[in-house]
Amino acid sequence: MAASDAKEAPHMGMEARLPRTPAGQTKAANTKIWKGFVQGSIGAAIGGACAHPLDLIKVRMQLQTDTKLNMLQMGPHIVKNEGPLGLFKGVDASACRQLVYSGVRFGVYDMLKGFCGESTRPLSTIEKVGCAAVAGATGAFAGNPGDLAMVRMQADGKLPPDQRRGYKNIFDAVGKIAKSEGVMSMWRTGVVPNMNRATIITVGQLAAYDTCKEVFVDHLGMKEGVGLHFSSSFSAAFIASVMSNPVDVAKTRLMNQRPEEGKPLLYKSTVQTMSTIVQQEGPFALYKGFAATFARQCPFVVITWVTVEKLKKIMKDW
Repeated sequence: MAASDAKEAPHMGMEARLPRTPAGQTKAANTKIWKGFVQGSIGAAIGGACAHPLDLIKVRMQLQTDTKLNMLQMGPHIVKNEGPLGLFKGVDASACRQLVYSGVRFGVYDMLKGFCGESTRPLSTIEKVGCAAVAGATGAFAGNPGDLAMVRMQADGKLPPDQRRGYKNIFDAVGKIAKSEGVMSMWRTGVVPNMNRATIITVGQLAAYDTCKEVFVDHLGMKEGVGLHFSSSFSAAFIASVMSNPVDVAKTRLMNQRPEEGKPLLYKSTVQTMSTIVQQEGPFALYKGFAATFARQCPFVVITWVTVEKLKKIMKDW
């Protein structure tokens, strides 16, 4: 055996401990974009469903202007006023959104890393960040109708009874939005802040996961397994939460505002929304719901990545 063959292959991110693709099959393997889409869709749908109550609490906290309920108070407040099932409002929209949004971003992320040559060399952090940013923006654009429906369904219980939209499910929500506001409104309403947020959060969830995993393997000597996946995804969840919360607050405010005849919209763009929030409520208002964001990100990112890693092993020869 040649000396070069005896050396352990360098760590190359999440695929490093899986069997390497033979040189002659690199092009064929890179064409299987559907595998990343399926893995990301299933992993994120499961993670999103498990973390949905925390996501709903986060949205309600971000919409607060007068009341100041914290995460531990908001949950019981929702249960008291809307019943236990109130914590799962919009869960169907959340699952459908993840099937599209996360499927696209995981698939595009793997595809772009393949184009950058990950099968032959370790990618730099900058390359992974660029791949994740493009993947996040693409996934957010594709999944914006589901995200719009989810935000409105989650926020409905906070509105006075006469102002509630009363969507029954995601299909009812999308149908009513298309009928009353136009089909293109599902991409005009909040799509830019959603893409901005997704760009940031995907860098945190995907690129940071790969980078953290490399650090834990190369410098802490951790071995491939659930422990490594948990540590890497937990770290990625914190990074994603810190990076995304201000844009997430702006996105929630933009998507939830209701147009009123004769009155200009209070929020118009991501930057203008963030500026208005800071002026009216102070800079820390941009981190409203951070505890809920991080509490939601942890189970979501951990469950998503553990599921995705398991699926990658199962599907490696497909």
